Amino acid sequence: MTYLIDTHVHLDIFEDPAAMAGEAASQGVAGFVLPGTRIVGWSRLMRTVAACPHAVAAPGVHPMDAENWQTEQIDTLMALHDRPKAVAVGEVGLDRKLPVSWGCQERLFREMIQMARRLDKPLLIHNRRATGRLIDILREEHADQVGGIWHAFNGSLETARQVLDLGFVLGIGGIVTYPEARRLSEVVSQVPESGLVLETDAPDMAPHPHRRARNRPANLALIAAAVARLRHWSWEETARTTTANALRVLRCDQALFAADQG
Repeated sequence: MTYLIDTHVHLDIFEDPAAMAGEAASQGVAGFVLPGTRIVGWSRLMRTVAACPHAVAAPGVHPMDAENWQTEQIDTLMALHDRPKAVAVGEVGLDRKLPVSWGCQERLFREMIQMARRLDKPLLIHNRRATGRLIDILREEHADQVGGIWHAFNGSLETARQVLDLGFVLGIGGIVTYPEARRLSEVVSQVPESGLVLETDAPDMAPHPHRRARNRPANLALIAAAVARLRHWSWEETARTTTANALRVLRCDQALFAADQG
């Protein structure tokens, strides 16, 4: 499996997702996981993965949309998860920088974890300045039963170990390429190799040297190169290891990324 999987990319935001995917393919990226964000975006998300043979979806509700969430919408979301290309519940979590009620965020997050457990599907976790509370809720809601990916991990080695103990892997994105990202570099170099997957979060979080530009999924190659340097891996080892980790935590057969089903 000497190809890369971008485990967190918003291809559905781009005007031409197929062109973005094709450009990334030229850099060795052969799989894309598209998280849900806003409720009104679910239809576009599912149309995008249906049109892109190398993409799968993680329909869910981002904390920025927590105040628009109504529990009765769970049936619509569950129906999306009946589709073969819906492999995870995301992007869900907590964000203290958002001007969104904390109570609404926590209620939504718990409901998303509970739904993931009913579906027996992994979670894609969003965290911003809420690490301790987020880990507490993951434990209280028994999220270890499904595991998943901690998107855009940028915490300490101690936090990384707690995340891994909960059955999650670390989504390593553009920050790892920043010269000042010494803490994340330590994490990437020291955690077990089974705990690492790659992501771009395109169009956000562009890696060095493109930090002021709009991110593109093709930039996953730069992130992979940074991880390879820190782990003393070849490109092939990086691709093989991180892709195997992604397929394992998402419980996907590699053939799914080449399927023409919606």
